[in-house]
Formats: sequence, structure tokens, C-alpha cells
Amino acid sequence: MTDTTATATPVPGTEPARIARDRKAIRLWLYAICLMILAMVIVGGATRLTESGLSITEWKPIHGVIPPLSLAEWEEELAKYRQIPEYQLINKGMSLEEFKVIFWWEWSHRLLGRLIGVAFFVPLVWFWARGRVENWLKPWLVVGLALGGLQGAVGWWMVASGLVDRVDVSQYRLATHLTLACLIFAYLYMLARYLAFAPIGRARAQADARPFAGAAAGLVALLFVQIFLGGLVAGLKAGHTFNTWPLMDGQFIPSGLWIQTPAWLNHFENALTVQFQHRMAGYAVVALAVLLALAVRRRAAGSQLGWASALAALCLLAQMTIGIATLLGQVPFTLALMHQGFAVVVLGACLEFWARARFAPTR
Repeated sequence: MTDTTATATPVPGTEPARIARDRKAIRLWLYAICLMILAMVIVGGATRLTESGLSITEWKPIHGVIPPLSLAEWEEELAKYRQIPEYQLINKGMSLEEFKVIFWWEWSHRLLGRLIGVAFFVPLVWFWARGRVENWLKPWLVVGLALGGLQGAVGWWMVASGLVDRVDVSQYRLATHLTLACLIFAYLYMLARYLAFAPIGRARAQADARPFAGAAAGLVALLFVQIFLGGLVAGLKAGHTFNTWPLMDGQFIPSGLWIQTPAWLNHFENALTVQFQHRMAGYAVVALAVLLALAVRRRAAGSQLGWASALAALCLLAQMTIGIATLLGQVPFTLALMHQGFAVVVLGACLEFWARARFAPTR
């Protein structure tokens, strides 16, 4: 997306010019991390769709970088996998070559996570050591680093749920893992956009009236709810059932939504209810985005906020179309992976709308 600054170009050689150069470098670094997170979500989706997530049964943050290098080491990894319920109840008799396929997906997912950590930590130290990070920005970047470490721990917490008494991971933990990845993406993206718009020498945006800032924030919040609900759908494999649209089981509002007790459990463990609420939240977020785009068009036609709101609405409409096609096709690999990856693109579009509504100059 377009990366513009809110201030006039500083005179070369001055302190504002140096700060502007540093901010641009940091922004580009943060955008690169966001792209890596997008790739991580896609690889994570492939890992889930190929049911590869439990193939590595130990968490070795450092030593785990090195994959098996000999036949003996491969046999050792397969022997560990044979001890968990997924192998014993679903994949019993899996050959070593078949095991390697699912192992490489999970190993790639973990390796990419480690690379993101290095890609964040090393430049952070370099920028910091060279005095290129403004004092107000330092704690914000440290929080970003901490969130990355938390995501690694949550990833293992998710995997651990499928190693005993289950043949897959907990849908609660999978949804949390996916949502946290998107939260980190949003945190870093909004920090980068703030750096693009904030005046030099000012650490906070002006608290002036912004007519669409609150609504744009609400759109992003609703999108996060939808992402979490999508994680529940993936965790329960709810997309493999009720593969019709717009009706479910012949009804728009199907019966059986609250057959489990207590009733609240249906929202997390009843595949029918989980898919239904994902559909309804999808309709709601698309409707809100379209209404906001029309409102912005009436009040700020031709402005950068206008195209940002229109882009968010168009991306959400495209995502809904992909989701419907995925459902009707009974979750084909390519479409399902596109649906998960494009969710991050949609999030980026909605964040751009919010950033311009909140931070960009109003005149």
C-alpha cells in the first residue's frame, strides 16, 4: 500500500531530515516483517490442511532448526510420532516417506517462525545501537519483540494439546494462535503507518475530531472476531460439513444451533453453530465495510481516505466470495489456503483505512 508521510520534506542534513530517514528505514523493516507474517499464516494454513501440525512432538527452539540428517534420525522422529494418538488412531502404518511429507510442512512452519524472530531482533539491535530509534518508539518495538516470543509459546501450547488424549489440536488454541499472529501483524503495521504520518518531533498524533476513526476501528475489531471464528471453523473442520450456500441444511437459520449443554458450548464446539456464526459475522463485517465506504464517498469523495475505505470493502467482498467457493468445493486445498492467506491481506486493507482515518492529516 502507498507509504506517504504527513510532513513536508525536511531539509537535508538537518535533525528532522535524519529522523525522517530513520523512520523510513524502520517502516520498511516493519513492512518486511508483516510480509513474513503473511507467509507464516499461509504456511501455517498448509500445515493445518495437510494435517502436519503434530508431526514434530517436541519443542526445541534452538536445536530444532536442524532437521533429521540421517536415516537413524528420521526413524527416531517417526518413533516419537508413533507414540501419539493421531498416529495410533488415524495414521497407523504410515511409512517413513509419508511421514517426511508432513514433517517438512511442520518443520518449515517452525523454521519460518524462527526466521521472523531473527529478522525482528537483529535489525532492532542494529537500529538501537546506532541511535536510530527515537526514545518514545523503543518500548513499542520491545512490545513487538515480546509478542513474537509469546506467539512461539502459544504455538507450542497449541501443538501440546494434540499430543495426549486427542487426534488433533484444540480448536480454542488454534484460533488463539491464528488471531495472535494477525494481532502482531496489525500491531506492527499500524506502528509503521503511524511513523509514516506522525509529524517529526511529535510522539503522539493530535487528538482532533476524526469522523471515521472510531468506525474504522470498529471494522477492524469485528474483523478480528471473524478471524477468531474462522480459527474455530478450521479447528473443528466445520467447513467440511453443510457445504451449501446461502442455506445450511435447507434453512437460512438452521435448527440444532443450541443442542449442546450448557448452551454457550455450542459457540465453540458445535460444528453447525461455529460455521453459522462465521457466516453471520462475515455478512456483518462486509455490510459494515460497504456502508462505511459509501459514507466516506459522500463526505470525502476523491480523498485518500475514500480509496482506502473502498479498498477495504472490495477486499472483504472478495474474501467472502473465496470463502463461499471454499465451502461449496468442500474445502479444496488451494482455495482454503487462499482464504486463510487473503484474510491477512483483508486485515491490511482495513488497517490502512483505520490508519488514514486516525493518523493522516485532515487537510
